Amino acid sequence: MPKHSNKGNSIKPSIELDLEMMRRAIRLARRGEGRVEPNPMVGCIIAKRGRIISEGWHRRFGGAHAEVDALRRCSESTRGATVYVSLEPCSHFGKTPPCTQELIRAKVSRVVVAVRDPNPQVKGGGMKQLTRAGIKVTVGICHEESTRLLAPYLTHVQLCRPYVIAKWAQSLDGKLATASGDSQWISNEKSRQFVHKLRARMDAILVGSGTALRDDPLLTARNTTLKRQAKRIVLDARLRINHRSRLVASVRDQDVLVFTSKDSFLSRKADRLRRQGVEVVACRTARSRLSIRDVLKKLADRKITYLLVEGGPTLFTSFFTAGYVDEAVVFTAPRILGGDGAPSVVRESLGAKVKACPEGNLESVRRFGDDLCQRLRFTSPADLLS
Repeated sequence: MPKHSNKGNSIKPSIELDLEMMRRAIRLARRGEGRVEPNPMVGCIIAKRGRIISEGWHRRFGGAHAEVDALRRCSESTRGATVYVSLEPCSHFGKTPPCTQELIRAKVSRVVVAVRDPNPQVKGGGMKQLTRAGIKVTVGICHEESTRLLAPYLTHVQLCRPYVIAKWAQSLDGKLATASGDSQWISNEKSRQFVHKLRARMDAILVGSGTALRDDPLLTARNTTLKRQAKRIVLDARLRINHRSRLVASVRDQDVLVFTSKDSFLSRKADRLRRQGVEVVACRTARSRLSIRDVLKKLADRKITYLLVEGGPTLFTSFFTAGYVDEAVVFTAPRILGGDGAPSVVRESLGAKVKACPEGNLESVRRFGDDLCQRLRFTSPADLLS
């Protein structure tokens, strides 16, 4: 743990110290990624006179929150300590007791919070309880960094939908496949292995019926550490899915949900899929296509926080035109496919002028062999707190 030497028995709060401590709390919070959802990732540091005496994070859903985890691991008195926590402490009973009461009993003197919790059960209530108990509260340290980390949680709470990550592999000229439809494989083995790591921390993985029929995918995370079992989702308005597909055959190992139209929901094919263990879900339609908004609402009701969308132009067009892509993970391979009929990511125009089209903020660029992987963010997490 980092230590800060200081003379005397006290140290005045400094913005430099607060920033350093909170950044460490945010790094700790990320350790819960893939294990705490639909709860938020939260980290906590407890310090006295500029010296860290304990740290903790929310480790798993249903387990101790970050503040309680840090308090339990502390081997010395917390009286007069400063607590750094990346999200406002909860003030209500849920799966665990209120963190505010634990902090009050610990007799800490100051709590530094990165982001206010927009959850209606908290929403400033935690800070009010601490202030009433005589604890000094500072809000907003590392606000942007913490907000970015909390984006999936904020999206789930504020918009009642999952945080959507679109993933695709393309050629250097932006094609998803050749004109004949062949896409095996545009990206290399290293890129595909990274995709398995990405899948391993998702709540659900979604494809369209075209991908399900053409590729017969398993949509599982393989040869990597599995953080959670992702549900496998197929959007299939006409219920074309093959009842002998690998998805259906493996339903006992991992859940499969098929979203379809209300008419197809009542069909014999739907009954057969249900008998095989597939959950068939009726969904609203518009122009013979499933309503993406309704799909996302139903997934949020099932506590899906992270959704990875893999598929083809039809599916990506639906998500981009509806404005439901929060992030994109794009693998670009150094090969040219060409062809007027070769599919690209989005079929329809997203704007009459370039400035009107969606623009992503580049979050990172990684190299996997000769492939480049770009991660872009299309929505601003800060907007969810306004």
